[in-house]
Amino acid sequence: MLELPAAVLWDMDGTLIDTEPYWMAAETELVEAYSGVWTPADAVDMIGSSMPVCAAALQARGVTLTALEIAEALNSRVGAAVAAGIPWKPGAVELLTELNGAGVPQALVTSSQAVLAAPFAEAVGLFDVVVAGDHVANSKPHPEPYLTAARLLGVEPGLCVAVEDSPSGVAAALAAGARVVALASPSTVPPAPELSRVSRLTDLDLAALARVGAGHVLDLRAA
Repeated sequence: MLELPAAVLWDMDGTLIDTEPYWMAAETELVEAYSGVWTPADAVDMIGSSMPVCAAALQARGVTLTALEIAEALNSRVGAAVAAGIPWKPGAVELLTELNGAGVPQALVTSSQAVLAAPFAEAVGLFDVVVAGDHVANSKPHPEPYLTAARLLGVEPGLCVAVEDSPSGVAAALAAGARVVALASPSTVPPAPELSRVSRLTDLDLAALARVGAGHVLDLRAA
């Protein structure tokens, strides 16, 4: 029987919770308030991006707020939506709980800022470590967020499995040396020979995560 990974490192937005529509709506409303245009394709391009990158893109479309003001506006809008009820992705709660019961450490590794990540992590109560976008000098696709999570957990990155849904997040986890599972998402994650793929979290279980952690590359996407 294969051993479970030393830890599972989770992206948040689009992976565990379906907040991408909230971010897209908040970005669109803000740009349109300044008479600019923000298309669905623009919103998809922002998936997994850090707040500074997103703020710069919105400013380029006419938003005259500072980067800090943009962050506050977006975080407020998305935070209010999440506060109304955590929009869990199917299978997320069950898998988090199962891993916790098996004694596998878990980290939340997100490009969202701590103002959103910390309340979510506290509400869930199953993460040993939280690494938010404003906890690191370099956001995804830089490996620093995942390297930081592994260091705080006291495990080697190569013994961890990361679960991601965006190109920048996948790139960050791979660069850190973790085994990576990519979820299907509105953004296109380029193929990579070392990348496992699933259509949804309900495709994953402890046995699949053990196989990924042992170096197997799985493709569990629905036909």
